[in-house]
Amino acid sequence: MKELAQTLPQMSGDLFVTDGGIETTLIFDYGIDLPLFAAFPLLATGEGRETLRRYYRSHASVAVTHGTGFVFESATWRASPDWARKLGVSLEDLVTLNQRSISLMAELRVEFPGLRSVLSGCIGPRGDGYVPGEIMQPAEAEAYHDVQIGALATTGADLVTAITINNTPEAIGIVRAAQGHGIPVVISFTVETDGRLPTGQTLGAAISEVDARTDFGPAYFMLNCAHPDHFSETLRTGGEWRNRICGIRANASRLSHAELDEAEELDDGNPVETGRDYADLKSFMPQLVVLGGCCGTDHRHIEQVCLAAKDSLSAA
Repeated sequence: MKELAQTLPQMSGDLFVTDGGIETTLIFDYGIDLPLFAAFPLLATGEGRETLRRYYRSHASVAVTHGTGFVFESATWRASPDWARKLGVSLEDLVTLNQRSISLMAELRVEFPGLRSVLSGCIGPRGDGYVPGEIMQPAEAEAYHDVQIGALATTGADLVTAITINNTPEAIGIVRAAQGHGIPVVISFTVETDGRLPTGQTLGAAISEVDARTDFGPAYFMLNCAHPDHFSETLRTGGEWRNRICGIRANASRLSHAELDEAEELDDGNPVETGRDYADLKSFMPQLVVLGGCCGTDHRHIEQVCLAAKDSLSAA
């Protein structure tokens, strides 16, 4: 796994950007209803796939304009068995839609021949991304996520990325499932306004635990679904563990998770401010090479992140 991880293009140290908050963009900007916040059912229809192509093109074009790499992240955050059952999707169709998500991004990659790109299969939590709920043991988490990771591993995906993970046993299970299928894996934790995981565990302890129990299995770690104000001080004062964090997908909004759950209007923040926040993070964490967005962000925020990150690199 370590050898596989080192072959990932983003591990070269060059800047890669990825997309923003796909679900909030589809709901609030595209006017699409997403039951249970799930985008993967769009993969089942021609119209849905064209909507996803439009979405990815808007972000990949930003990377082309600014000369960065791009991580195509699949629309499969909810594409695991429990969520599929709630949405009336069979297990057979679930496997097909996961595989189709990579095929769609592979087709789009051809449209951008000069773009250095990576195809990532997105994994989401079994439960609520904000609330730990009933926490699985690693073996149960491994068995649960093996279905989706197994499907993605049969495709041309370069890696799988587990996003909005809020507890370490589930993260450990995901890593072990990916190891079983021989595909690189990234773990992206979400944190509360105090910089800790929703379980109360510190970010440093969480990263250290996952590494210790998986033989440093993740290619790297990321943070997502929190505003930089919620975790920047934690990172600024962090120890050696922070060097394992190579990516950020922050929210545009400063709202807490509880407040976001109740929000009826999109808080898209200020794209220029988002760019400045990322430049600040990169000023003391130069290993941040994958930059994208989460709730409330779109291609405008990613463009500002590109501009700010490039200015930060030039200043350095």
